[in-house]
Amino acid sequence: MKPGNDTQISEFLLLGLSEEPELQPLIFGFFLSMYLITVFGNLLIILAVSSDSHLHTPMYFFLANLSFVDICFTSTTVPKMLWNIQTQSKVITYAGCITQIYFLIVFAVLDVFLLSMMAYDRYVAICHPLQYTVIMNPRVCGLLVLVSWIICVLQSLLQTSMVLRLSFCAVVEIPHFSCELNQMIQVACSDTFLNNLMVYFAAVLLVGGSLAGILYSYSRIVSSILGISSAQGKYKAFSTCASHLSVVCLFFCTSLGVYLSSAVSQSSHSTAVASVMYTVVTPMLNPFIYSLRNKDIKRALKRTVGIPVM
Repeated sequence: MKPGNDTQISEFLLLGLSEEPELQPLIFGFFLSMYLITVFGNLLIILAVSSDSHLHTPMYFFLANLSFVDICFTSTTVPKMLWNIQTQSKVITYAGCITQIYFLIVFAVLDVFLLSMMAYDRYVAICHPLQYTVIMNPRVCGLLVLVSWIICVLQSLLQTSMVLRLSFCAVVEIPHFSCELNQMIQVACSDTFLNNLMVYFAAVLLVGGSLAGILYSYSRIVSSILGISSAQGKYKAFSTCASHLSVVCLFFCTSLGVYLSSAVSQSSHSTAVASVMYTVVTPMLNPFIYSLRNKDIKRALKRTVGIPVM
C-alpha cells in the first residue's frame, strides 16, 4: 500500500466478530464460557501432572507446558475482547495492539514447538524404547523447552519491531477481534514487502520445519507399530500417541483453515471467525482430548479433585 495520509496513530478500532448490537450479549456469554473452560481445564492438567509422581515423565512435562502456553495464548486476546463488548468500546491503544501481537506470536510458535517435542518424545519411546530414559532425560527436556522460549521471544521481538516501522492512516479499523500480525500488515499505509517476507520466512522455517519433524516422527512411529506382531501390542503402542496426534491434527488443520479461508475468501469477517478455532477452541479442547483418551491423566485428575480412584 502506498504511503498516503499517514500519521502517528495512537489507537485502533477492533471491529470484532459482529457489529450487530443484539448479538453482543450472545458473543460475550459464548466467549466467556469458552475462556473459563480453557483456563479451568488446562489448570487441572497442570495440577494433575505436578501433583502425581507417576506423571513426572517427559511426555507429561511437555503436556503441562502446553497447557500453560494455551492458557497464556487465550488470555492474550479473549479478556480484551470481553472488556470491549462489556464497555461497548472497540478501541485498543497502539501499545496494546503491539503487545498483543508480540504475545500472540510467542505463544502460537511455542504451541508448535511443544507439539513437535511431544511427537519426538513418542518417536523415541516407541522406536527406541531401550534408550528412552537416556535420550529424554530431565536435563534434555528442560533444555528443549528453554531453547524454544528463547527462539520464540527473539522471533517475536523481530516481527514486532518490523511492525513498529510501519505507518498507518488517520483512522484504522481492524476487522478482527484481536490485533494479529497479518491484519496489522494489511491495514498499514507504508510498504509492507519486508514484513511479508519475514512472515513467510518464519512460517516456512519455524512452523514448516516443526511440522516436517512431526510428520517424520509419526511416519517412523507408524512403521514401527506395523512391525509389531500382536494386535494388543499395536493397540497399546498407538494408544500412547493417539491423544497427541488428535491435538496435532486439530491445531494444524484449524490454523491451515484460517489461512486458506483468508486466501480464498475476501471477507475479513470469515477470516476472523475461522481464527477463533485455533486461538480459542483448540486450547479449550486440548484438556478434554487428553483427559478422555488417557487413563493416567484420568486417574490423576480424579485424585486432584478428590474423587476416590478404584
